[in-house]
Amino acid sequence: MSDCFDRAPGAGRGQGQGRGRGRGGGALLSGSGAAESGSSGARLAGSGFHSSGAAETQHKPGFLQQQEPLRPPKTAPPGTGNAEHMPQTKVPPVSQDKIAAHDCGSAMAKPQLVVAPVATSKLSVNAPEFYPSGYNPSFTDSSFEDGGDGYPTLTEYVQDFLNHLTEQPGCFETEIEHFAETLNGWVTTDEALQELVELIYRQATSVPNFSYMGARLCNYLSHHLTINPQSGNFRQLLLQRCQTEYENRDQAAKGDEATRKQFHAFVLFLAELYLNLEIKGTKGQVMRAEILQTGLRELLNALFSNPVDNNLICAVKLLKLTGSVLEDAWKEKGKTDMDEMVQRIENVVLDANCSRDVKQMLLKLVELRSSNWGRVHVTSTYREATPENDPNYFMNEPTFYTSDGVPFTAADPDYQEKYQELLDREDFFPDYEENGTDLSGAGDPYFDDIDDEMDPEIEEAYEKFCLESERKRKQ
Repeated sequence: MSDCFDRAPGAGRGQGQGRGRGRGGGALLSGSGAAESGSSGARLAGSGFHSSGAAETQHKPGFLQQQEPLRPPKTAPPGTGNAEHMPQTKVPPVSQDKIAAHDCGSAMAKPQLVVAPVATSKLSVNAPEFYPSGYNPSFTDSSFEDGGDGYPTLTEYVQDFLNHLTEQPGCFETEIEHFAETLNGWVTTDEALQELVELIYRQATSVPNFSYMGARLCNYLSHHLTINPQSGNFRQLLLQRCQTEYENRDQAAKGDEATRKQFHAFVLFLAELYLNLEIKGTKGQVMRAEILQTGLRELLNALFSNPVDNNLICAVKLLKLTGSVLEDAWKEKGKTDMDEMVQRIENVVLDANCSRDVKQMLLKLVELRSSNWGRVHVTSTYREATPENDPNYFMNEPTFYTSDGVPFTAADPDYQEKYQELLDREDFFPDYEENGTDLSGAGDPYFDDIDDEMDPEIEEAYEKFCLESERKRKQ
């Protein structure tokens, strides 16, 4: 490749007529500049003068290197300037050295253009909307509105709705009414109601984070399902299902890891039921299910009686969720169950062989309970606020300055005296001299136009305002 660049810049230019004609032949061999090369080549071929030019170039092997071919434009499509596209003309004989030199120059003159493959896409704006498998974008528009022909069984319909709530819990308020109305048309037997209860219970205790939504669903259906068979209504059957799991609490707390995990899911679901399930009392008042309160107390005992890490973590979650409500309910009955529970927690921290992180969680729980479960009770309302019990009482009060430039606010003990002195000094109206100049004197067009007399209604309203302000200040 170094043979192609063995001359100095500008060497061999303007050497004579023969070499100029030789350049015409070189242009033809290069294959670039079709019109110029074709015409020059034709003249050389028909004149008989090409022999002398060829002989001269044979004695000067560096001639073709001196006359580099024209570089084709970079925007030209591949294949432009190839020999097959040139007009068929007679080429003068040249030596092998010339051909080798020409091939080297041509390779440098025509770089290979790499064209990236065109990526084709099957995407289209007219394609139908995509939804994951098992997802119903609008559950209320299902074929169940036409009598439920789209769902062969109650299980498929209920499971579809439960999965829908799991994926989009925000649609509960807008779609629960339609779901309950549909169930009233489907659930007409004891077996169907039992199946409904089992499906909801299984979803609430097997799907993470569905216990709260499952408790809300159970509360709504307990008030809106019209079926009331002899075996019991929806709420009664639900509590019976929980009772079955509750009776095995001691064995479950001592079981293997999988058994304990299922038991912990049941405990947290029962806690959500206690907070969300509403029962009407004998006098029509809304109250919580007291039986669940007793059940949660026994479940805590079962968890602390087997102080392994995951049992203790479940107990911490249960008390964080329901501790404040349970303590208030126990205090109303004069019970000290929460004090006993805290004492038991402290004993576990001292004696149990649990991990350090779990012990730290238990201590944080005791600290939370000592702060009234993080609740802050407002001791006084805005009207009852005084400078003694409200540190922000004077927060938005303005700042005044005495004649000596000393600032004071309503929080100062001698505020009334200083404020009255300020009013007396300024007289609150513009009969005021500054630097010996009477701002309200005659000759001032602004003050001359001021009417000192107030409208009677404005004067009466102003007097009422002053009296009211004075009364509030004295309070």
